[in-house]
Amino acid sequence: MRLDLPVYAERFGANIFNNVQKIYEFDGGYELDDEFSSPFHVIQQISHERLHEIEKDMAIIIPVKNERLRLLESVLCGIPHDCLPIIISNSQHDPIDRFRMEQSMVDTFCRHAKKRYILAHQRSPELAQIFRDGGYSQLLDANGLVHAGKAEGMLAGITLAHLLGKKYVGFIDSDNYFPGAVFEYARLFAAGLSQAKSPYSMVRILWHSKPKVVGEGLFFAKWGRVSRITNQFLNQFFSHFTGYETDALRTGNAGEHALSMPLALSLDYSAGFSVETYHFVSLLEKFGGVMPSPYPEVMKAGVEIFQMESRNPHFHDADKGEDHINEMIEYSLGVLYHSPICPEQLKKEILSKLRRSKIISKDQEPVLPRRYPALASIDFKRAGKSVNWEVFGNYVPK
Repeated sequence: MRLDLPVYAERFGANIFNNVQKIYEFDGGYELDDEFSSPFHVIQQISHERLHEIEKDMAIIIPVKNERLRLLESVLCGIPHDCLPIIISNSQHDPIDRFRMEQSMVDTFCRHAKKRYILAHQRSPELAQIFRDGGYSQLLDANGLVHAGKAEGMLAGITLAHLLGKKYVGFIDSDNYFPGAVFEYARLFAAGLSQAKSPYSMVRILWHSKPKVVGEGLFFAKWGRVSRITNQFLNQFFSHFTGYETDALRTGNAGEHALSMPLALSLDYSAGFSVETYHFVSLLEKFGGVMPSPYPEVMKAGVEIFQMESRNPHFHDADKGEDHINEMIEYSLGVLYHSPICPEQLKKEILSKLRRSKIISKDQEPVLPRRYPALASIDFKRAGKSVNWEVFGNYVPK
């Protein structure tokens, strides 16, 4: 792969937020080009070997809820063979057992592809037992099962990946129509993580475009409504502390993202549509130097965040309506608003925006999503003792 060097960056405490990197070639050639040994080169080449090295240690987590089987199959088709897919499904059992249909399709596909996989139902007693044994009861509801929700499914996926010894986790939504885009995301995850000098790193994908049908043609929109608003306030949040206006943070709602396992276990998480935006909030709170950090080793090593622009358009399932958009905006801005380091002036601007847009009423505050502490608090040794991996697919650890 050939892509920009991460030359420009914004620093906030121990965090380094690299500017968006542009991709020039997915396949940069088998042999390394001598040009890249020059101190004056402006792009870099990442070898096939290095990309595959990362992919072999990476799990791709796919949250699913009642998705069309062909869409899910196309996502599996796009995941590089060396990556382990971990599918966390919250699909219905009644009146039609959608989860059993997913099990059949995934198993058939992976048998043909000779591919290992993990598939767990989010509300299964077997999955809940892992968190009960590990002492992480925050993820369990009054019935003793994992809370419903995408963020909770993501946390379950990270936990399974860590128990299986994976060094990296990536997240890809299950409603993507183009397997080529899925493949690109996974390859960009590997390319971004391969650049990190710190064991604590994150890669976030900026979509090249999000096509919409307008009249009789396609319009390749650059920014969605939610992303535009989230990024605006996220950059204001950042700029308050640095004293310099910036637009460096451009992936506030990046559903497609990846983390090194040490960072995935160190961050706090929030529920609902706020989970991706809260990554930034947690980074600034924990490692920004504004508040005392519970992880001095992370402060010393630093955290590297890579933002990478894809080349494939992102074409996913149809627009889910105005209420869905408004809920995403409220959750995304809610985690900024309720952060203990959010400046008062920015709180006023967030309230004004949400009230003017009639997302909340004049006497309301934005929603406070449920928070989850870092997964590092789990007793993984104890949690892994009772796991019957055969229940979760065809991947049996050695």
